[in-house]
Amino acid sequence: MREPGFWYASPSLASLLLAPIAAIYGAVSGARMVRQGARAAVPVICVGNYHLGGAGKTPTTLRLVEMLRSLGETPFVVSRGYGGSLTGPVRVADHSATEVGDEPKMMARHVPVIVARDRVAGAELARDEGASVVLLDDGFQNPALDKDASVIVIDAARGLGNGCVFPAGPLRAPLAVQIARTNALVVIGEGNAANDVAQGVVQRGGLVLRAAFVPDEPVVARLRGQRVLAFAGIGDPVRFFATLRAHGIEVASQRAFADHHPFTSDDIDALAREAQAGGLTLVTTEKDFARIEGNPALAAHAMQIVSFPVTLRIEDEGALEDFLKDRLRRARQDRQ
Repeated sequence: MREPGFWYASPSLASLLLAPIAAIYGAVSGARMVRQGARAAVPVICVGNYHLGGAGKTPTTLRLVEMLRSLGETPFVVSRGYGGSLTGPVRVADHSATEVGDEPKMMARHVPVIVARDRVAGAELARDEGASVVLLDDGFQNPALDKDASVIVIDAARGLGNGCVFPAGPLRAPLAVQIARTNALVVIGEGNAANDVAQGVVQRGGLVLRAAFVPDEPVVARLRGQRVLAFAGIGDPVRFFATLRAHGIEVASQRAFADHHPFTSDDIDALAREAQAGGLTLVTTEKDFARIEGNPALAAHAMQIVSFPVTLRIEDEGALEDFLKDRLRRARQDRQ
């Protein structure tokens, strides 16, 4: 879906009219979050966000993978596989993004990924495949699987928009319920929009970390000096365009699609024609590129598109490492 503009504006007539529905949705989602879930055989660390749309969960998950490996762990990611056709549980191998979803397809290049609509079954398969810890990709609001730690990601510039619950705003559940279950908050980028949320997490004893996206330098060097046509079908395409410009890349034209947009041949042909007419280089996010490259009907177009991968740099990684060690220790003690 494409986010309504009023979600990230001051309270409006639209949000006011939707408030009664939001109250019902919030009551149901909030009550659902407090249910006791099933306990997996191995520790479960959830990476999620408070709202619909993107905030940087995938780069955060991949950074946690690296840190857990440095601690001697064998992490597996368990994902619902949003946008994919397979219900699972299945370990991502040579599947297409249309089968397992774009995020699992992309992450599977770096870490074993299990796609499962049933998250409990997904965690069981991960354990059977050799996982010592499960990273639950999204699923913060889903009560099926008990979490030993929840790491929430938020954008410093966008924050939570108007702060209302869906459909009046972007929140997936009432904020107080969500903060109460937050163990660590990763604030990505520059800005003050997440300051109040961060303060709420600190007041409840949670850890708050600052972070930033770091693009792949060889790709940045390749694109500097070129004029590009940037396109993206992610939760916040504007952030992608801003990242390109912040690293000295001239964005001559940009196209925003809905999150997880299923690109068609017509879409890519139109972008290619515009790029050729203007002498522009096509560039997109790593997640969007995974959907294009993994679609047999579009794979031939991948040669003319530059993928722009980013990683996450966390300011105080020592604090995050201590947090992970403590949570893993507690989780294993609880299972004894």
